[in-house]
Amino acid sequence: MEIQLSGTHQKTYNAVFQHPIAHNLQWHDLRSLLGNLAEETEEHNGNLKYTRHNQTLTIHPPLHKDFSDIKELMKIRHFLEHSAVVKQDVTADGMHLLVVIDHREARIYKTELHGAVPEKIVPYDPDGSHRHLHNVDDEGNGQRQNGQRQPELKPFYETIARSLNGAEKILIFGSSTGSSSAMDHLMAELKQNHPELAKRVAGTVVVNEQHMTENQLLAQARSFYASSN
Repeated sequence: MEIQLSGTHQKTYNAVFQHPIAHNLQWHDLRSLLGNLAEETEEHNGNLKYTRHNQTLTIHPPLHKDFSDIKELMKIRHFLEHSAVVKQDVTADGMHLLVVIDHREARIYKTELHGAVPEKIVPYDPDGSHRHLHNVDDEGNGQRQNGQRQPELKPFYETIARSLNGAEKILIFGSSTGSSSAMDHLMAELKQNHPELAKRVAGTVVVNEQHMTENQLLAQARSFYASSN
């Protein structure tokens, strides 16, 4: 069962995946977050080992209160993403879902529930570069270009697809269309590798989601579903 994050832990979790990279992370907050999400073991050499869902992470605690080691932060991002599991109750059978997606993250809501808390899925980006999708092709996925490793987008879309299993209808909101559109990339992934899910997509809509509250996004989704019935 996935642990629900408190306000402080959620703030720290968001800072770990922040782009540009956060430079005000506190080791105390980060250790508290990791200890809440994973089993912590202190090794003889002073390192801390975290275990969650068969994934492990080893960290050498910093000497100062600030956590500023970029390589270590990328390891933590990797661990948090790859050790996450899809919540069993996110896509209960018959649910109408809303996916709000861009190249930074996907948020998945149950549109029937007011005040719904989204599941957030973030692409693994080891160097914090977050290059746009049109700069990454399938064959180059995970490879270095211009000295920087590209975001691993295949697992990103695959995790979204797993989260949608069981939904009756799916509505996707994105901020653009075309080669740089995460919404279009997601649809292409569903059609190619998850055709049954692709058939459940009721629509894809371009929205200016950066200027919309979650309540406004959900209200627009509910209106869409109501008008399509």
